[in-house]
Amino acid sequence: MLIHRGLARRTGASGAPCALTIGNFDGVHRGHQAMLALLTNEARHRGLPAVVLSFEPHPRDFFAARSGRPEAAPPRIATLRDKLRELARCGIDEAVVARFDARLAAMSPQDFITRVLIDGLRARYVLVGDDFRFGERRAGTYTMLDEAGGRLGFDVARMMSYEVHGLRVSSSAVREALAAGDLARAESLLGRPYAISGHVVHGRKLGRDLGFRTLNLRFAHARPAASGIFVVQVHGLADAPLPGVASLGVRPTVEDAGRVLLEVHCLDWPASLGQDGAYGRCVRVELLHKLHDELRYDTLQALREGIARDTADARAWWAARRG
Repeated sequence: MLIHRGLARRTGASGAPCALTIGNFDGVHRGHQAMLALLTNEARHRGLPAVVLSFEPHPRDFFAARSGRPEAAPPRIATLRDKLRELARCGIDEAVVARFDARLAAMSPQDFITRVLIDGLRARYVLVGDDFRFGERRAGTYTMLDEAGGRLGFDVARMMSYEVHGLRVSSSAVREALAAGDLARAESLLGRPYAISGHVVHGRKLGRDLGFRTLNLRFAHARPAASGIFVVQVHGLADAPLPGVASLGVRPTVEDAGRVLLEVHCLDWPASLGQDGAYGRCVRVELLHKLHDELRYDTLQALREGIARDTADARAWWAARRG
C-alpha cells in the first residue's frame, strides 16, 4: 500500500483517478472493514485504485485543542502505524494522510469537493458512511455530495450502519469496551484481538533492576482507549507468539509525566535474543485480558511485589486457557 503524507504528495506521486472513501478509521473495526470491502470491490470493477483519505490529527483532537479542552477529544484506539497496517490488510491500494489544521477546518463544503475530491484526489467514485459530514461546521451533507457528483462526473454511494448482534459497530463502541476492560467485546467489534505495535525502544532499565525485564513501546497519543495491566501475547520475537503481562499507561509510581508507554514482560524470554536482542524490533502486542487498572505504589519494593503478583496472575490465566 502506498502512503501519501498530504494531498499534494498523492497528486505528485501518481495522480490517477481513484475510488475513494473518507474517514478517521480509528480502530478499523468490522464496520470499517465492510466499507473497505465494498470500496475495493467497486475499485476493481472500475479499474481504479482503492484510496482512503484519513486525517491526522483526528479532527476532534484539533477542535478540542483549539477550544482549550484537550480532554474533550476521544481516547485513541490505534496509533497511525496500526491504522495503516489494518488498511493495507483490507486491500487498500493507497492511503492519504492529510493534516487536519485550521485551513482544512475552514474549508467550505464546495471547496472541499472541488479542491480535495476533484483537484487533489481525482475521485471518480466516493463511498461514505451514513453519518458523513464535511466542510466548515460540518455543513456538507450526503445530498450535497451526491448532487455535486452528478454535476462534476463522480459517482457517490452511502453505506449504512454495520451491526453485530443487533448493535451498531462504531469506534465509540470499541472505546467503551476498551475503557471497561471488556477485551472480548472489543475483539467482537474489531474482528480480531485488540493489539498495539511498535518498535522496542530503550527505557530506564528499571524493570530489569526489579527482576522483570520489559519491552518498551511508545503510544503516541496522550489518551489511549485502553489502560491498565493486561495479559498479553507478543508477536515478532520468536516463531510463535510469546505469553506475557503488560502495563499500558503513564507509570504513576516511577514517572507520572503523562507519557504513555506499553511495557511488556514476556513470561518466557527466548534465549536466542540474549540480553538486548529485542531493541529496534517491530513487535505486535495483543491485549487479551485485563487484570486491573494502573496502581500507584508507595515504594519500589511495593512495585516489585505488585509486578510479581501480576506475573503470577498472568501465568494462572494462561494455564487455565491451555487446560
